[in-house]
Amino acid sequence: MKRIITCTVQNRGGVLNRITGMFSKRQFNIESITVGESELNGLAKMTFVVNVEDEQKLEQLTKQLHKQIDILKVSDITEKSIVARELALVKVTAGSQARAEIQGVIEPFRGTVVDVGKETMTIQVTGKPEKIDAFISLLKPYGIKEIARTGVTALQRGQQSGQQLVEVSSFTI
Repeated sequence: MKRIITCTVQNRGGVLNRITGMFSKRQFNIESITVGESELNGLAKMTFVVNVEDEQKLEQLTKQLHKQIDILKVSDITEKSIVARELALVKVTAGSQARAEIQGVIEPFRGTVVDVGKETMTIQVTGKPEKIDAFISLLKPYGIKEIARTGVTALQRGQQSGQQLVEVSSFTI
C-alpha cells in the first residue's frame, strides 16, 4: 500500500543521503521524494511516497525515521485530510497543425504551455498523480519526447485537531 510520509528535518548537508540510505538499507522503495525549505529558518520538509506491505513494516519505518538525528518530526499523512500535488513537464512533438489539437487536450487539465519550439511544445500540469498519468496517456498519441515529474508533495488541510507546537532543540515546529 502506498503511504505518504512527511518529515521535518534540519536543513543541512548529508541529511537527505542519510535518510534515503536508511530506506535503502531496510529495503523500502521510495516511489517519489520531494524536499524543500520549510516556513521555519533552518528546517526543511521532506515528503516520501513509499510502498509499505503491512502495518508492521510501516511501524518499523516510522521508528527508524524517528531515530535519525536530523529528523525532528515524522508524520504518516496517508489517511488524513491532505492537499497533495505533483508537477509534470511534458515535451511533445507538435508541428504547427497539431498545436491547436493539443491545446484542446491541455485545457481540461488546466495545463500551461511553457515552451514552444519549431516541432515541440512543453506543457506544465499540476495535480494528483492520477491526473498527471491521465494527462500523459492522452498526449502519447502525439509523441512524447520527454517527461520530468517532481513527485508528490503534500500538506495536511487546515488546522488538524490535536496539533500543537513542539520545541525541539532551538527549533519550534
